[in-house]
Amino acid sequence: MITVRELGPDDWETWRDLRLAALAEAPDAFHSRLTDWLGAGEQEWRDRLAAPGRYLVVEVGGRPAGQVVAVPPDGDGVADLIALWVAPHARGGDAATALVDAVLDRAAGWGARTLALHVVIGNDRAAAFYRRLGFVDRGVVERPDGISETRMDRPVGRPAPRC
Repeated sequence: MITVRELGPDDWETWRDLRLAALAEAPDAFHSRLTDWLGAGEQEWRDRLAAPGRYLVVEVGGRPAGQVVAVPPDGDGVADLIALWVAPHARGGDAATALVDAVLDRAAGWGARTLALHVVIGNDRAAAFYRRLGFVDRGVVERPDGISETRMDRPVGRPAPRC
């Protein structure tokens, strides 16, 4: 069974464990680095979960198996999906799709017209997954750390195609 739930500051340990696993397993996929968060204490993790956005976790069989952040629009009608990661044991099923669907639901609730995200160049599996869900490539952007990403987006108001 797959469920998605929203986390709050009291869920900091769940978010910490997933985030550290994501940063260790996919070090170039995120703006943060594992070393940025290894020494973080409870308050830093709680503060992260109190920051703007919705912090979501997917559970597979009652076990946390992935995470994503839904960021509300900043007056431009564009919400953002950031930091999506699914544990290797849960890949290939519907966990990632459930997380994207949950972000689309949040974006619709905020009145966003578009949901945008970035995929590191070379992460072909992620890019293909997002394309199957209706995301369109919008060009390459360079991160401040020199890593190139493809910007992708899709309309919020229609359901995501099923993979």
